[in-house]
Amino acid sequence: MAKDGTNRGGARAGAGRKPKALKDKIDEGKSASVIAFDNIPDFVGTDIPPPGDYLSAAQKDGKELGAVDLYIKTWKWLAERGCEKLISPQLVEHYAMACCRFIQCQNAISEYGFLAKHPTTGAAISSPYVSMAKDFEKQASAAWFQIFQVVKENCSGDYAGASAFDPMEQLLNSRKDS
Repeated sequence: MAKDGTNRGGARAGAGRKPKALKDKIDEGKSASVIAFDNIPDFVGTDIPPPGDYLSAAQKDGKELGAVDLYIKTWKWLAERGCEKLISPQLVEHYAMACCRFIQCQNAISEYGFLAKHPTTGAAISSPYVSMAKDFEKQASAAWFQIFQVVKENCSGDYAGASAFDPMEQLLNSRKDS
């Protein structure tokens, strides 16, 4: 603790070796522990949990926000990977709303431009939509990273992408025993 009473120093948040994904642990033959949840509600009779009402609330300009569509697309993407029961619907709602608000700010920037008039001095200032778009983009990215981290750690499919058929990759991986 410093003289002024603040804590300084120590390990930075997020510093150090990153934990391995569940699939990597299993591939190495190590035992992997998973969190067991009891009394998980089963969404019987519904493919997608209903989105919150605020995702489809009327906008001031009368245009549709589109957050419900993004919520449904994201939920279907999670279902294709078998991770829809591992993600909170509220997290997907938060991601959909942040993305749509970012798009809304980008549309406002396209319509009104990058400059605005200061309310008291009348001088040119940066448009407030630019900073709002940046904030919404950060929120959307943070929510997406949380969603994708769950998918990355729990999808157990093997990857045999372009490198399996890439001749240069095969050439570099093949070693001559001479």
